[in-house]
Amino acid sequence: MAQPPKFVSTSLISAVAWIPRGAALQHPKKYTIDEAELERVGQLARVRLETAKMELELAQMELGDGHGDEGDGAEDWEDSSSTGAKEEPVEGEGEGEDDADMEDVATAAAEAMAQKIKAPTDPDDLSAYNLDDYDEEESKGAAMGAFSNIKGLSYYGDAKDDPYVTLDSRQEDEELEREELEIMPTDNLLVVAKTEDDVSQLEIYVYDESEENLYVHHDLLLPAMPLCLEWLDFCPGRTTDEGGQKGNFVAVGTLDPEIEIWSLDVVDGLYPDAILGPAPSEKPAPPTSSISDSAPPAGAGSKKKKKKPKKPKVVANAEYHVDSILSLSWNRSHRNLLASSSADKTIKLWDLSLPTSSAALRSFDTLHSDKIQAVQWNPKEPTVLLSGSWDGSIRVFDSRAPDGGVGTKVASDVECLKWDPWEPAGFLVSMENGLVQSFDSRMLSSAKVPEPSKALWTLAAHDSSVSSLDINTKIKGCIVTGGTDNFVKVWNIEEQDAGKRHISLVTARDLGVGKVFSASFCPDDATTLAVAGSKANLQIWDLATNPGVRSVFGDRLRAMGKELDLEKIKSKAGVITINDDDEADSENED
Repeated sequence: MAQPPKFVSTSLISAVAWIPRGAALQHPKKYTIDEAELERVGQLARVRLETAKMELELAQMELGDGHGDEGDGAEDWEDSSSTGAKEEPVEGEGEGEDDADMEDVATAAAEAMAQKIKAPTDPDDLSAYNLDDYDEEESKGAAMGAFSNIKGLSYYGDAKDDPYVTLDSRQEDEELEREELEIMPTDNLLVVAKTEDDVSQLEIYVYDESEENLYVHHDLLLPAMPLCLEWLDFCPGRTTDEGGQKGNFVAVGTLDPEIEIWSLDVVDGLYPDAILGPAPSEKPAPPTSSISDSAPPAGAGSKKKKKKPKKPKVVANAEYHVDSILSLSWNRSHRNLLASSSADKTIKLWDLSLPTSSAALRSFDTLHSDKIQAVQWNPKEPTVLLSGSWDGSIRVFDSRAPDGGVGTKVASDVECLKWDPWEPAGFLVSMENGLVQSFDSRMLSSAKVPEPSKALWTLAAHDSSVSSLDINTKIKGCIVTGGTDNFVKVWNIEEQDAGKRHISLVTARDLGVGKVFSASFCPDDATTLAVAGSKANLQIWDLATNPGVRSVFGDRLRAMGKELDLEKIKSKAGVITINDDDEADSENED
């Protein structure tokens, strides 16, 4: 017989998102609760409250049904005792008379105490406090009570001279906290989706590249395990006519079918700024038991078993997701649009300018036949979407006319998709079988059922699944891959005559993060790479400290103004991390 699985503690970082320099407020705000915030939180919490009530009712129905089945034996015993069946004498019954007397005494004492407790009292009756003789009672303290040592009291003409007046020190503490929370314009923020055991949270890191300083600025608790992150500067719930006001937000997709949007400029926030998902009225109602299910027929001597309650089946619809959110993509041209893909096999578009309780703007339900792992807006053509699924299909389509899209079929499940910033129509796909392929969307088939197309090139990147993929937007031909084989690899893609590409491995390294779930380039520095994985620690790798990177990409780095002073590079740590045991990997790769 198979043993039930044992509980295994989960500790991992599932996603990392870079925040560009200058996007965050220099002095983040402290979370405050006022009437407007309470009303907003009440509306957001009502969604989850309805779900919790439904689950609680289902659990109570199941628990009550189980008790009813167990209680059949007790009812049978009561029925048999009521028929007058004679009980057999028990051996040693006479020896229990003394015990019975003791029980009678204890019972009488308990009844007396209960009567005393239950005795009605007059709320206006103060006799129990003996107030009439209060002044005549002898004091057990000093003769003058609290003011017996009044001669020792000191009086200060100026409150600043009183050591017990701490108003100034409190103000100093606030100023000190303000300085500690300050984010400089040269700092990058990183949002890390972290799960430790049953606790999921967003950790917001500050990284100062010039000082090689990395620390946690603040964190935000999440209700479910996060799976994907997407940074955006559009304020949810506001129209685009408000002077182009920009914010600093992160959208979070979790195991729950809801998308949470949090402000990164608010410290110690309790609730997200927006939740994209079903409204409370759209939650499926729990099944209700009828009278015939709960009450036995008249004259029946045996208890009728209740029907097991069944959870309502939730099916995919055009208004909101009903399963885990696997990928998010924000449209940088049409800033109010957010695309999401889900395990419910659908892709949805959200208009962030609408009220947060609004349904999805549009839903694409027939593009794939399995869970949709990735979705990406084309940065050059802002109406075009790229999507990939576990069924091995990849689709490229215009969000205004999805039926006219093109697609292809690959040999394995899709893990990651990235548009090539150097080729407007090109994109890269990483797969579960360890391959990375490049395609030109103009060469894909327009058949309704995707057919295999010829790739521009194919790279056997890892021995196992390629769980992370990124393309450097500042160094042409530089890509990074991360796999479940624990390795991070940097590749160089060079164009040759006749359109051929030569692909070479520049460097590979096990950074000690376990299975690599996220490897992404900094948007402001060409050689800074953030890596995280199954061991729940974040590593910042400066690729410029690697001799192979300097040798291969040196000319391209100098052309873009990147300083490659060998003396300064040797003084750098190479890899910066924060570990629980405070052990940092500061080994220079030279």
